[in-house]
Amino acid sequence: MTRKTPILETASLLTLVLLKFLLQDFLVDSSYDLQRDEYLHLDQANHMAFGYLSVPPFTAWVAWVIKALGNTVFWVRFFPALFGALTLVTVWKTVDLIGGGYYAKLLAGMAVLLSALLRVNMLFQPNSFDILCWTLVFYLLVRYVRFQEGKILLWLGVVVGLGLLNKYNLVFLLVGLLPALLLTGHGSLFKRPAFYGALLIATLLFLPNLVWQFTHGWPVVYHMAELQQTQLLHVNRLDFWQDQVLFFIGSIYLVIGALVAFVVYAPFRPFRFVGLAYVATMALFTYLQAKNYYALGLYPVLLAFGSVYWEHLFREGWKRWTRPFWIGLNVALFLPLVDVVFPLLSPAQIRVKSAKFKELNLLKWEDGKDHALPQDFADMLGWRELTHLTQKAFAQIPAAEKPHTLVLCDNYGQAGAINFYGRQQLPAAVSFNADYLHWYPLELPVQHIILVKTLGEQVLQEEEKPLVNSVSKVGEVTSDFAREKGTAVYLLRGVSPVLAQQLRERVIAKKKEW
Repeated sequence: MTRKTPILETASLLTLVLLKFLLQDFLVDSSYDLQRDEYLHLDQANHMAFGYLSVPPFTAWVAWVIKALGNTVFWVRFFPALFGALTLVTVWKTVDLIGGGYYAKLLAGMAVLLSALLRVNMLFQPNSFDILCWTLVFYLLVRYVRFQEGKILLWLGVVVGLGLLNKYNLVFLLVGLLPALLLTGHGSLFKRPAFYGALLIATLLFLPNLVWQFTHGWPVVYHMAELQQTQLLHVNRLDFWQDQVLFFIGSIYLVIGALVAFVVYAPFRPFRFVGLAYVATMALFTYLQAKNYYALGLYPVLLAFGSVYWEHLFREGWKRWTRPFWIGLNVALFLPLVDVVFPLLSPAQIRVKSAKFKELNLLKWEDGKDHALPQDFADMLGWRELTHLTQKAFAQIPAAEKPHTLVLCDNYGQAGAINFYGRQQLPAAVSFNADYLHWYPLELPVQHIILVKTLGEQVLQEEEKPLVNSVSKVGEVTSDFAREKGTAVYLLRGVSPVLAQQLRERVIAKKKEW
């Protein structure tokens, strides 16, 4: 007979889920726009494909749904929040699966809610669904170890296939799980027909993107090499580990408790592969100088196991009366970080409290240097102003010549933001950066160019100047602390067909590099 879920448990879970959705908006100051990467992902909905230079296609499919719903900020934030809520529910179910009671579920649910996952789930990026997939992989493997049902492995194949269609980061978990399962006595899993059925399902789901990669010359290889040279090179391994603690500062005791429990707590012996997978995957990330958030998917399952172990430790006598303290500790340690982890303060307020941000290493950007604002926050400023300047430039072009205007940007953030806020009022902005290479209008007869140039970048080369009748600066981004501050918009009138052809050739050459 199936045990009925108590009303209190259901009400508590629904409350946590509701808080998950509500906090997505309450913790963002009105001075911020969307974040740089979000604009690119949203623009992918206008160019549906089975692959992109930057990410696999799943995020674009979600972007297409957001577009169908009106492309409003509400829906942009709704879906990552939904994936975060589903992660929380999966952790709750994992606690139930391994024998945890109401206290363990509440402890784990609060730990998931009050963590860096809340910040990640505010952004329309592949990370939220990636973390959900990692959590589901662990949940299904734990369920398989308990019940040995082949159909669970088939569902695992579905999750892995969808996860790879969302972000290749899942590969690192699979690499970490392989030795973990073999070394903890679960090698028989690889002998079951259902495992190969799962492998087939995952392959079939992932196959369209593999075909896309093959037909486009495996751009993922170029992307990883570029990432290593421009961003991962500056990652400090010690900072990587420090950030893991910061991400779960209010519940780090549960993470440590889980790792200890895999060694000393007998009921967790069948699930030791979880702890070993954490060690193996973290070792791999450390060696490769991975970004700190790449490892976030490892923690929800540890919070589940840690909560069950904590419930066990504080189950009897006077210790039982300390249970509320641990939930309170989570809240008490998390609250002081709310105004630094989330874009809750305006840029001017952050400037005043910069010492606190610097102390927590939050002002260091991917270039390895400290700046006035966290990079994530600086990437949420100036986009509407940039779009307004582009509209101002476009308004200066005669109506009959507007269809022959090219909006050319230096980077994907500029192009994506202009396309998001400009929508039907402007030609589709493009760039030689990221996916916009494939969206460049090669057949467009260009008469005018609205050129968006990052601060410090040259407007035209000397040999290009004779190929344009006139160049006028329309304005530049003045938003304080914006990463795009100083980015200027220029109107190039009377563009020669020679320059237009040179731009086309540059696009073709860049495509070959990928």
